[in-house]
Amino acid sequence: MLRNGVYRACARRTVVNGARSNLTIGLIPGDGIGKEVIPAGKKVLETIGDKYSIDFKFIDLHAGWQTFLDTGKALPDETVSILKQQCQGALFGAVQSPTTKVEGYSSPIVALRKQLGLYANIRPVKSVSGTNDRPVDMVIVRENTEDLYIKEERTYIDEATGTKVAEATKRISEVATRKIAKIALDIALQRLKNTGKATLTVTHKSNVLSQSDGLFREVCRDVYEKNKDLYGNVSYNEQIVDSMVYRIFREPECFDVVVAPNLYGDILSDGAAALVGSLGVVPSANVGPDIIIGEPCHGSAPDISGQGISNPVATIRSAALMLQFLGYNEAAKDIQNAVDENIRSGKIKTPDLGGDSSTTEVTDDILSKL
Repeated sequence: MLRNGVYRACARRTVVNGARSNLTIGLIPGDGIGKEVIPAGKKVLETIGDKYSIDFKFIDLHAGWQTFLDTGKALPDETVSILKQQCQGALFGAVQSPTTKVEGYSSPIVALRKQLGLYANIRPVKSVSGTNDRPVDMVIVRENTEDLYIKEERTYIDEATGTKVAEATKRISEVATRKIAKIALDIALQRLKNTGKATLTVTHKSNVLSQSDGLFREVCRDVYEKNKDLYGNVSYNEQIVDSMVYRIFREPECFDVVVAPNLYGDILSDGAAALVGSLGVVPSANVGPDIIIGEPCHGSAPDISGQGISNPVATIRSAALMLQFLGYNEAAKDIQNAVDENIRSGKIKTPDLGGDSSTTEVTDDILSKL
């Protein structure tokens, strides 16, 4: 466990082999299929808890579009308060957000990331050996608190033309960039220890956005150069985001750890999911100093909501990631191995992967492999 790196957020907790431990986990299904996949994640945690002497306490919490319609708030104060005061981890399902502006509504997951200091979004994209997927094994590290996601927008009338103009502020700070560069390099260092090689690729568009993306690029390189004694064996690369999109599909095997500002990281990780079958299998962890929130990368999928065919794999893998960043590495590894075995067999899978199994059938198959 990297005390000063990836797992720094939870260094206050020591995991002792053989001793029982307690974890309080918030469950935030959100909207659409979130209500179907979060229970799957809960079942897997309960099962792995029995095996590793972890006593889980689950707290059901509310957030999302339906919560906004019911209460006038997409992210109730009570949800934030309970997460801050009682929870070490949480699972967040999905949010169905309107495509046009609705007065008073803003994305609850974006707000949660800001209010809980969840500065890093870690998204592993990995194929399973023994399947027909291309060999992919990368981690996309996405800065989670700024860039265009600060949501500072305005619309006004241009006096010269008499037509509407919309503007959005893109914010890149040295403080946030140093934090995200550090955790990306720590992840690369851990992979170096595991496999004997690691590369960090910094993604940017500084050829056009010379100040904002230029600062991101400059600070990432500075963190690497000033810590050569620690990271010197990690290879360092830079890639302009448009060519990165091209290369990530043409030669994904060339990428290991990718670090990017918020928007680019969001787009790259969703696109990379196509390399491993479906958004339904790609997990993420929102990492902060006091809490880890696992979050599947898929959306609320209203077209299949309520049909019982949503893929629980991304949520189950997100639960494993949450445990990993909380320091429960062996429990996390067991969950990942059970999921890989399910995918490798190819017998029980949901329609997004070409199968005809239900959410429950896939969950039960993974549970049987634990």
